[in-house]
Amino acid sequence: MTSTHAFWLAGRQATGEDSFDVTSPWDGRLVGKVAVPSDAQIEEAVAAAHAVRDEFAATPAHVRAAALDHVSRRLAERTEEIAQLISAENGKPIKWARGEVGRAVSVFRFAAEEARRFNGGEAQRLDTDAGGQGRLALTRRFPKGVVLGIAPFNFPLNLCAHKIAPAIAAGAPIILKPAPATPLSGLVIGELLAETELPAGSWSILPVPNDRMPSLVQDERLPVISFTGSETVGYAIMDSVPRKHCTLELGGNGAAVVLGDYASDADLDWAATRIAAFSNYQGGQSCISVQRVIVDASVHDRLLARVVAAVEAQVTGDPSDDKTDVGPLVSEDAAKRVEAWVREAVEAGARLLTGGERDGASYAPTVLTDVPASTTISCEEVFGPVLTVQKVDGEAAAFAAVNDSKYGLQAGVFTHDLQAAFRAHRALEVGGVVIGDVPSYRADQMPYGGVKQSGVGREGVKFAMDDYTYERVLVLTGLAL
Repeated sequence: MTSTHAFWLAGRQATGEDSFDVTSPWDGRLVGKVAVPSDAQIEEAVAAAHAVRDEFAATPAHVRAAALDHVSRRLAERTEEIAQLISAENGKPIKWARGEVGRAVSVFRFAAEEARRFNGGEAQRLDTDAGGQGRLALTRRFPKGVVLGIAPFNFPLNLCAHKIAPAIAAGAPIILKPAPATPLSGLVIGELLAETELPAGSWSILPVPNDRMPSLVQDERLPVISFTGSETVGYAIMDSVPRKHCTLELGGNGAAVVLGDYASDADLDWAATRIAAFSNYQGGQSCISVQRVIVDASVHDRLLARVVAAVEAQVTGDPSDDKTDVGPLVSEDAAKRVEAWVREAVEAGARLLTGGERDGASYAPTVLTDVPASTTISCEEVFGPVLTVQKVDGEAAAFAAVNDSKYGLQAGVFTHDLQAAFRAHRALEVGGVVIGDVPSYRADQMPYGGVKQSGVGREGVKFAMDDYTYERVLVLTGLAL
């Protein structure tokens, strides 16, 4: 018998009357059963978080930092166990799952460091005008209130970490809702937080079904919402609570640009290898995976052959195998959607160069070219192991092609020209530009987020802490400055 995993209610384990199954997208086996909180238990968690908010905001920095350091160490100690769990519930190849655990280790460590230096205060002399003589302004940051964190399935540990760690570092209570498809990894964080001395009620991890999320979103005791997921759901949340602070990390259709100066065999081999790997890692289920490859005409043919070969070299199969590069999508329905989008593109005139086959929840790494701009796969986020290749004439046309999208998360530009790098930084309508690599690079301490339909606000530990807090000014009077 598979035991039922408890959830975490105000810092303690609890179970409800109902539960649901978590199954592997690779082979359908039962990975675990998860208890579902009742309405009364959800209310208890929200009430506890609301009640403890002032106490938690006043918790000494060293207490919060010690708790975050503890979680970081314990994640590192349990890396292999947690990686196996991620791979089982998500279908992520084990090598990528190990990398995800390593990133979560860093997120909690960064948060511990930020907790120690956050809110140090900035002093500003006000005697620059006569009316401010003898006065000094001291600015500090204070939590806006309880954070509702809503995490997606594609990084079931690290994106939970990106909600929880900054909240604790800033002294903001948090209620985390992990994705229903992959709740087990997030619940592990609860095990480790329970080993710390954080105040009861300062955190809860509740595997609430999606259809019960609106009541949490609407609750006035949760003034901050941090959501990672689809554009449709994210903007529906924001539209439903216009007076709340919402951080939305939404979709993208990441572009990798290869400019004409990136022309040596070594250059093109590197670009093709990176493009192939990061259009298919996580099964393409990453907001910054490579979906569009925009290539200068002078190097197009040489690069295209290399990209196709590199994609075909990706090892697909059992995610528990160390050699596997590409595992299944999160569900068979997700793979069927990708299949339908590719079929639509081909029927509209796109050329299928490799891939294009589905087996259950798995979809073969796929390359398309000559894709009509009107097709779904050109306009939307595919969230699967598919890339399109487009030929352009010159830098200006390449940058225009990147911007010809409703999304603007990140872009990669392969060039050796420093001036072109700065032109890209100025011209591209995205939240991040990566030079000499794919758009899929993310360091967990840097600001991360998008423009246009890719969201609002920024993640990255320090930047999320800024989103969770507000500035409050203290004016001191009668000082001899």
